[in-house]
Amino acid sequence: MAKAQAKKTTTPNFSKYIKWFWIAILGGTLSIIFIFLLASWGVFGTLPTFEELENPEDNLATEVISVDGKTLGKYFKENRTPVKFKDLPPNLIKALVATEDERFYEHSGIDFKATARAVAKLGKDGGGSTITQQLAKLLFTGEGSKNLPERILQKFKEYVIAVKLERQYTKQEILTMYLNKYDFLNLAVGIRSASRIYFGKEPIDLTVAESAMLIGMLKNASYYNPLRREELVRNRRNVVLGQMFRNEFISEKEKDSLQLTDLNLDVNRESHSDGTATYFREYLRDVMKTWIKNNPKPDGTKYNLHRDGLKIYVTLDSRMQKYAEEAMDEHMSNLQRVFDKEQKRNKTAPFYDLEDSEIATTMTQAMKRSNRWKRMKKNGASEKEIRASFNKKTEMKIFSWKGDIDTILTPKDSILYYKQILRSGLMSVEPQTGHVKAWVGGFNYKHFQYDAVKQQKRQVGSTFKPFVYASAINQLKLSPCFKLPNTPYTIPKEKYGMPEDWTPKNSDDKYGGELTLKEALAGSVNVVTANLIDRVHPKTVVALAKSAGIKSKIPEVPSIALGSVDLSLYEMVGAYATFANKGLQIEPMMLLKIEDKNGTVLEQFVPSSKEVLSEESAYVVVNLLEGVTQAGSGIRLRTKWGKYPDNVATGYPYEFTNAIAGKTGTTQNQSDGWFMGIVPNLATGVWVGGEDRATHFKRITQGQGATMALPIWALYYKKLYADPELSVSQEDFEMPEDLSIQVDCNETTEEDETVETIIEEVEEF
Repeated sequence: MAKAQAKKTTTPNFSKYIKWFWIAILGGTLSIIFIFLLASWGVFGTLPTFEELENPEDNLATEVISVDGKTLGKYFKENRTPVKFKDLPPNLIKALVATEDERFYEHSGIDFKATARAVAKLGKDGGGSTITQQLAKLLFTGEGSKNLPERILQKFKEYVIAVKLERQYTKQEILTMYLNKYDFLNLAVGIRSASRIYFGKEPIDLTVAESAMLIGMLKNASYYNPLRREELVRNRRNVVLGQMFRNEFISEKEKDSLQLTDLNLDVNRESHSDGTATYFREYLRDVMKTWIKNNPKPDGTKYNLHRDGLKIYVTLDSRMQKYAEEAMDEHMSNLQRVFDKEQKRNKTAPFYDLEDSEIATTMTQAMKRSNRWKRMKKNGASEKEIRASFNKKTEMKIFSWKGDIDTILTPKDSILYYKQILRSGLMSVEPQTGHVKAWVGGFNYKHFQYDAVKQQKRQVGSTFKPFVYASAINQLKLSPCFKLPNTPYTIPKEKYGMPEDWTPKNSDDKYGGELTLKEALAGSVNVVTANLIDRVHPKTVVALAKSAGIKSKIPEVPSIALGSVDLSLYEMVGAYATFANKGLQIEPMMLLKIEDKNGTVLEQFVPSSKEVLSEESAYVVVNLLEGVTQAGSGIRLRTKWGKYPDNVATGYPYEFTNAIAGKTGTTQNQSDGWFMGIVPNLATGVWVGGEDRATHFKRITQGQGATMALPIWALYYKKLYADPELSVSQEDFEMPEDLSIQVDCNETTEEDETVETIIEEVEEF
């Protein structure tokens, strides 16, 4: 009995432990379920609605797309341009799944196995978040608090949202949304921007190694920044390649081979001041502001250029734009070298023709336009304090043709430095359509934001003379062979209400004999041009120029014949295109169509046109302009010369043999150099000069349009003709079938007895 009693008391009783075990299990499970319910009810914070899940809010970049389908640039708050799943390469998806969520296709938003592992090992082997949870965090919860309890509650919110996302979207859609949303740094928001910025290509073209690098950045883009920690990023990429091998997406041999390669970055920044067509994009921004103002959404709200993901299809050709920018850089870097060498001997560099007081005024005006002056004035500084700040040395980064330079200068000296740098602009238009094909407002938008195409207006010099000749040909039916005396020509002041008589001189002060109109325009002879404008009246010339598309004010005085008027490169190229288009003026256009983010066409654009000249008159003007490149200042286009010596701006063996109609222009003191050149299907104008008119070459040898501007045109067209994908014309201009005006001056014909009669009739106008 005693033994039995003893045995009974030593037998352990497990029932209460089992009871508490099940209470803990059930209680814990119910607690977790309860917490999930609380999270789903929004107790821990508002959850996204069905509509928000259906249309997650995104800041989508607006794209500017060229006529050949390339993205020229973007407007954005976040540089995000979404792509579809079909535009993602399989190797990118495999790298993502292998590295971030191996059981992605097996779970419904939460990987409990991975979560348990993360809890057990305190995250040492990685977190337990699925790709869907990471997307939920990116879309709706953000980084959250660093406080542990709050982080735990946020996790429950992410679990709930992840499950909802899995119900709402397919696996492919979730992967695509995640890659479109992630910020890869350096303005690369989303996989498309990252692919373009780090590798200069579209996502579909990414290699396995490139995909692995970008997926590796998902762990922490700030830490794995390829522009700062290339070796660290390379190691992380190799981890991703290892994960791809582990999941049998690549072979061991492929893994080992790829892990030995460099990152091979091809960085293409996409900030507003970087990339191609920067000046055009900035002008287009203002155009779009006006369009947005006048074209509200169906619900009455306004489109947001930086957030609504519009697609703006433009007329620019990315290849032609690239060649134009390259040509400008190539020539201007050389021209600047020659100019700097000259300025070392200039005591008032970078100015000529100015007194000390005028230089002081010029510098004061420049200081008052600067951001420094405006900022200090806004903060309440006195003018004395502001002026003093311009004489204090400070660290700054300045432009040079060999790359930006970190230096220490006074702000005043930096102004002088930048004023010595010559500027340039180029624009190309397709005459038959009015499509702007290239727009280069300068060579570095970051440092020089004044657009030399549309914003700037400068004296056009002799490039205006063709409008005088065109007026005479159109009204008087003059032949290029018609002769006028090369003698001084005076227009009395009473005739046009001028303050004094006007007697222009030839630039070379050479006179005598007679010249055909073709010879006179080729030689840019001033006295013949003065004779012509007096015969047709300045009002006639102004009317023709206006009809050809020039909108700036042009005074109705004889001196406009020599280009005394200030016009923009945009106006001049559009007007010259009229000559190439058989006298039909088509307003230059840049926009083809605008789409919303879903691809719905919001507006399509068509050009406007009008007849300015008869086809016959336009052809005769072109014939005259061809003479400039055959025997005049544009003959350099056809030479076999080599490079000039170091003291001369430029010289290349261009050797063009095709039909080119053109005109150089050089303004007083060589302040502006112009070249307008047209072939049958492309009209291009180039301007070169200083920021101030007092900044110029001392001698006309270096400062004329044929030396400053023509080489950019020539280098540009050499590149165009070398590209087999482009079809820039090398053919002759088409001659009208019923041409009645003599253009071949070698032919012998009877004198046109009606010319003087016609002239007398026009003079009565």
